Amino acid sequence: MSTKYDNKIDEIRVMMSNLLENIVVANQLSLDAYICNNQDGFKEAQDKLVNIAAQGDMIDNEIIKTFALFGPEARELRSLVAYLKMTNEIISIGAGVKKYARRMRDHSQSKCDLEPLNGTIIQLHKSTINSLEAILACFKGLDDCNIHDFYTKIMVEESKNDDLFAILEKEIMTLIIDERELSIEYVKVLGTLRKLERACDRSVNIANLMMYAQQGGEMSNYR
Repeated sequence: MSTKYDNKIDEIRVMMSNLLENIVVANQLSLDAYICNNQDGFKEAQDKLVNIAAQGDMIDNEIIKTFALFGPEARELRSLVAYLKMTNEIISIGAGVKKYARRMRDHSQSKCDLEPLNGTIIQLHKSTINSLEAILACFKGLDDCNIHDFYTKIMVEESKNDDLFAILEKEIMTLIIDERELSIEYVKVLGTLRKLERACDRSVNIANLMMYAQQGGEMSNYR
C-alpha cells in the first residue's frame, strides 16, 4: 500500500484515539464527581462528550473514503472493517458515559442513600476506566502493543467488572427491601450503574476487533 494510505490509517487511528481519550477523561470526571459529591463535575463530564455522535460520523466517513480511494487489499480491508465496527462500540460507550453522568447527578441529589454502595460503585467505575485506558494505550502505541497481553488484561477487567456488578445488584436489592418507598429510585440507580458494566462489555468487543484486525481469521472467533 502507498504512503498516502498509511498516513490515512494513522490519521483515522489518531481521531479514534482522541475520541477514546475524551471518553476516558469524562469517565474519570464523573467518578471524581461521585467521590467528591461535586455536581459541577457531572456536568463537566457530560459537556466533554457533547459532540460525540458527530465525531463518530466524521471517523466513519473517513474510513469509507479510504475504502473508496485506495481499494485496500485483504489485510488492509480487514483493519478498516474492524475500525468501522470499533467506532460504533466507542460511540456507544461514550453515550453511556454521558447518560451515566447525567443520571448519577440526579441520583446523588435524590433521597437514595448511596453511601453503603460507595466502595463497590467506585471499584466498578475504576474497573471500567482501566479497560478503556488499556484500549487507549494500545491504540496510541499499536506497533508496540502486545495484543495477547492486552486482550488478557481486558478480559480480566471484564470478569472483575461482572463480579462487582453482581455484588451491587445484591446490595441494592437489600436496600430496596429495607426502604420500599424508594424502591423505584434504587432500581433506576441499578440501571444507571449498568452503563458502567456495559461499557466494560463493549471494551471486550473492541479488544476482539483489535485481535481480528491483527490476526485475521473469522471475526466470530474473537467473540
